[in-house]
Amino acid sequence: MTQTDTNTSPYLASAFANDRAHVFHSWSAQGALNPTVIAGALGSRMWDDKGNSWLDFSSQLVNVNIGHQHPKLVAAIQEQAGRLCTIAPFHANDMRSEAARLITELAPGDLDMVFFTNGGTEAIENAVRLARGHTGRHKILSAYRSYHGATGNSIMLTGDPRRWGNEPGAAGAVKFWGPYLYRSPFHATTPQEECERALEYLANVLMVEGPHTVAAIVLETVVGTNGILVPPDGYLAGVRALCDQHGILMVCDEVMAGFGRCGEWFAVDKWKVTPDLITFAKGSNSGYLPIGGVIISRRIAETWKDRVFPGGLTYSGHPLACASVVASIGIFKDEKIVENARQIGADVIGPELAKIAARHPSVGEVRGLGVFWAIELVKDRKTRDPLVPFNASGADAKPMVELMGACKAGGVWPFAHFNRLQVTPPCTITADEAREGLAAIDKALAVADKYAQG
Repeated sequence: MTQTDTNTSPYLASAFANDRAHVFHSWSAQGALNPTVIAGALGSRMWDDKGNSWLDFSSQLVNVNIGHQHPKLVAAIQEQAGRLCTIAPFHANDMRSEAARLITELAPGDLDMVFFTNGGTEAIENAVRLARGHTGRHKILSAYRSYHGATGNSIMLTGDPRRWGNEPGAAGAVKFWGPYLYRSPFHATTPQEECERALEYLANVLMVEGPHTVAAIVLETVVGTNGILVPPDGYLAGVRALCDQHGILMVCDEVMAGFGRCGEWFAVDKWKVTPDLITFAKGSNSGYLPIGGVIISRRIAETWKDRVFPGGLTYSGHPLACASVVASIGIFKDEKIVENARQIGADVIGPELAKIAARHPSVGEVRGLGVFWAIELVKDRKTRDPLVPFNASGADAKPMVELMGACKAGGVWPFAHFNRLQVTPPCTITADEAREGLAAIDKALAVADKYAQG
């Protein structure tokens, strides 16, 4: 398949009109939408119904880790559809069992059971349910710079402005500031200071909240949408120690960071930390079918050996979705995709972004690992004043809107959030494709430079 192939769908010609007439989109003012009709995609590229093509540097919603239309993954889904499309979750099923086995083999420590969900937000919901049921406590701590989903508990744990329109919501969510050296809330000047002060601050939050009331600390191992914030060395281990000290569960949200995105099967592997629960979704099958889940330590699973777990989903462990996970893990291993993500980040994306930062006054910082990177844009490097205000919209967001327009005109579609461009291509991207996309971003940044001090 290539972008020159004809999309034979009989509905393609009416896709835009039907969308505008009948589709209600998430996180959007409906009247302002002008969605691009995507007609096809392959590997790291996608194209529209008019023949325009882009390198997908957003991996859609940072989930197409294996790339678009991987033929072996498509074939595995087709094969499973011919064998068994669906079965209720109270039955045992070969693909569900095999997916769970493979996932737990990849997970660190004693995390050896899986509760399957339909996506990341439900994974967080059930991680919270597991933590509260296991500890008998109610409060859940999460960071201000975070996104954990859009349902009852997960949206209250979310730290970014998407939470505001859903308040008041589920009780028990308490926020804290996590590490972010470039804009340190702790006035730190080195990664070590940031780590130490962030942990001291978290310890103080626990003190005043009452650690005996806290069931879990939920955090993105590497913060995703809200900045690609890589924790300083020692931070995750410090959170683990605080949790152990107070009998609190450590929940690592790896919905974005997991399955190769950070150059590891799970991002926690980089710091050799074992949480009590890991939530996953997106990269486990690259969004080819809806799936997510919670990886559970044996100790916590034993809580429900003789009592009923108060949760469930009709499509928990759906056979088609689980078959795609089984195939995806096999493809990742056979094609060394995790290793590719790690190498591309270290040898291509990181060095090229450093050169880009040196050339553009609008670039305040670049940071990341694997195929999970952010370009933080500023008006002034000295003051670090963001290129656009926090949660900008309308005229305030104009510089970022223009920048994204320039990127798309140059054939690359990155992920934009607030004052950041996020470079998050598929884990399968080649070195040449990465350089091509980064060169387009380099050129487009001339737009941002117009708004920056020299």
